[in-house]
Amino acid sequence: MLYFSRWKTILIWLTVLACFIVAAPNALTDKQLEALPSWFPHNRVTLGLDLQGGSHIMLKIERGDIVKERLETTVGDVRSRLRDDGIRYTGLSGVGQTIKVRISDPAQVEKAKEALQPLTEGVSTGTLTGGTIQEVTIEDAGDGQLVLQLTDEGINYRVASALTQSIEVVRRRVDELGNTEPLIQRQGTDRIIVQVPGLADPQRLKSLLNQTAKLTFHMVDTSMPVQEAINGRPPATSEVLYSMDDPPVPYLVEKQALISGENLVDAQASFNQQTNEPVVTFRFDSRGAERFARATQANVGRPFAIVLDDQVISAPVIREPIIGGSGQISGNFTVEGANDLAVLLRAGALPATLTVVEERTVGPGLGADSINAGITAGIIGAILVVGFMLLAYGFLGVVANFAVAANVVMILAVLTLLGSTLTLPGIAGIVLTIGMAVDSNVLIYERIREEFRNGRPLVQAIDTGFSRAFATIVDANLTTLIAAVVLFYLGSGPVRGFAVTLAVGIVTTVFTAFTLTRWIVATWYNRRRPKALPKGVRTGIFDGTNIRFMALRRYTFAISAALSIASMVAFATIGMNLGIDFKGGSIIEVKARQGDADLADIRAKLSQLNLGDIQAQGFGDPQTALIRVQAQEGGENAEQSAITLIRGELEGDYDFRRVEVVGPSVSGELTTQATIGVLAALAAILVYIWIRFEWQFALGAIIATLHDVILTIGLFVLTGVEFNLSTIAAVLTIVGYSLNDTVVVYDRMRENLRRYKKMPLPLLIDASINQTLSRTILTSVTTMLALAALYVFGGEVIRSFTFAMLFGVAVGTFSSIYIAAPVLIAFKLRPESFAKDDGSEGSKTENSKATV
Repeated sequence: MLYFSRWKTILIWLTVLACFIVAAPNALTDKQLEALPSWFPHNRVTLGLDLQGGSHIMLKIERGDIVKERLETTVGDVRSRLRDDGIRYTGLSGVGQTIKVRISDPAQVEKAKEALQPLTEGVSTGTLTGGTIQEVTIEDAGDGQLVLQLTDEGINYRVASALTQSIEVVRRRVDELGNTEPLIQRQGTDRIIVQVPGLADPQRLKSLLNQTAKLTFHMVDTSMPVQEAINGRPPATSEVLYSMDDPPVPYLVEKQALISGENLVDAQASFNQQTNEPVVTFRFDSRGAERFARATQANVGRPFAIVLDDQVISAPVIREPIIGGSGQISGNFTVEGANDLAVLLRAGALPATLTVVEERTVGPGLGADSINAGITAGIIGAILVVGFMLLAYGFLGVVANFAVAANVVMILAVLTLLGSTLTLPGIAGIVLTIGMAVDSNVLIYERIREEFRNGRPLVQAIDTGFSRAFATIVDANLTTLIAAVVLFYLGSGPVRGFAVTLAVGIVTTVFTAFTLTRWIVATWYNRRRPKALPKGVRTGIFDGTNIRFMALRRYTFAISAALSIASMVAFATIGMNLGIDFKGGSIIEVKARQGDADLADIRAKLSQLNLGDIQAQGFGDPQTALIRVQAQEGGENAEQSAITLIRGELEGDYDFRRVEVVGPSVSGELTTQATIGVLAALAAILVYIWIRFEWQFALGAIIATLHDVILTIGLFVLTGVEFNLSTIAAVLTIVGYSLNDTVVVYDRMRENLRRYKKMPLPLLIDASINQTLSRTILTSVTTMLALAALYVFGGEVIRSFTFAMLFGVAVGTFSSIYIAAPVLIAFKLRPESFAKDDGSEGSKTENSKATV
């Protein structure tokens, strides 16, 4: 009944109050927060990079570097062990993960195996279980030849170790830049994600991150002229390296390093007191100082090379022994270059090269614009929904609007407590929740109206309305929640932010509908004791409708089938305008520093760079242009080189507001993830509906949902709107919304099947659709009002997302009536499948007639 105990009332309002307090810092300025007492919450929702600007970079550790290093090390170990044991050999070589060596004397083969046996011993992985991994195997190929194989598990172990070490090196490098709250985390087995909010110079960050920074000191080999070594064959113990100068200068350098950067304890940028040029001073630890002193003492008068990543920085002559353990590196540095080198040396060397495989950079100006656009869209969407609910329900609309406002506050509070990151798609999720949260209130109100219209006293109508609506709302929202969970686990970046916001919104919606709204309505009834519903409810226009929906099912089926087939044929022949998320390439948003963007000039400048297909188009306002660059054939490094070339051409006249680069490896993974995501969501929802209903309902819901997805894809083919990662989020949300609508209709059909077992199925389906028609239309209108505000005022970045959602809501409403329902007739659903519901109006006799 409509009774709330005192403790339950206190608990409800304490929850609401706590959420208001936790969410409050998000509406306050830094100065206002500082003035508040220390006990007051100060945490806020973290803004994503698309809202505050910054860089998101995904780095991939190069497995080939690890294999090459292990191969060289193992070849060296084989050489030294055979020499130490006096075993003669020929043909020692290594290719890929295979090393071959031929023992000259067949009688020494067994001795060679014993000498090389330590290389095959297991290496401890350092885990709690004390596991070991065999990195090398030996096989006797006959005729004196031994074959050593680097195992895959050994390489995997080395890659994992290198990744762990790289994360720490990257963390130290980013921290040296002085940026606040960078996010550095591992992804998968060979990736590192770096997110630096508020970063103004992403190019500098990339140059710091993908440079190995392996510093070594070598003696210069003066035994032969360097040009002779280049033209002929250099000594086996030396190699030719080039300087960083322009043009580069060759040096013949001994391969064996005197000392490496591992012994450095400090490096700082400073100025040479004589020349006032920027230099980098360094200091060794005690062991390094001792080795450096010995090396310089033994080689006074000879040049030595300071080498960074196989490039000679400088090659000074040792005038006297350097015994203090410190020195300086000069090399025509700029001030920033000296600072960056000092950062690299202090942070340490990477064990392998890190390649940028994905980059998403947003300038602070665009971030501020996105915040304003999101807030504007949210406010306008909220005003439209609030106004519509007031118009439709009067006083009950006020209650619903208060519940929706509390719902938004609770979403912000939960996101704050979770430490979630709010992105632009996340704001879209909140705006969408505003539209969909009204659905719960509409379901409840319409059920109350129906019960009251059927002759129940108002108190019973209210109580029954809440009780009967509960199962329907839970079923409907759980399908959307399943889609959100799949989005979270299979999505990435902003898509996951949208999924979190949507999931939190679903949970808070159920809470506000069945606690807050119910408490307010119960309090209103207990104080006023009204005999009828409050005035102002204007949704009776659908009462008593008797639309014969099923009479048109053959025509709607035929039209939908034709459109679906046309969509699939167009998809297979024409294809969609895939964004860079799925085909790789780059998107650059630039804004002219003066006047309007000159698209013809941009195309002319960039066409000279030989980067393949380049498109430039207006974007939003006349000052802004969007540049699309096709995927480069040279892989990830070629993508980064293309961005550097474009910056060099346009940076003088344009501000780079947004840069997105997706390499071929990432785009392939995103395509696979997106496909798996849609299929996994459909499978999970199919299982849930099958459990909650009957198999006919499950198949009907999936067929209707596939219909919506196929038509949405057809729309993208027809219009040429870009299909990107955010659009996948929209498609999965359409799946959730369509099923939400379908489950509401199915729930009423299930109830009527228990009540009217003799009624022909087409008539029963028509009755169920007519009974839920007001809810279907009201929910669609409120959701589309919120989405329309997002589409018009939310900005260009999420326009394709909201475009898909608007179409999805319309087609989802259609399919729940004209696809999902008629499928039950095709599958010959029988009323006998359902047990009698003693707690419902199913206690009526089988001969009861429905008023359709």
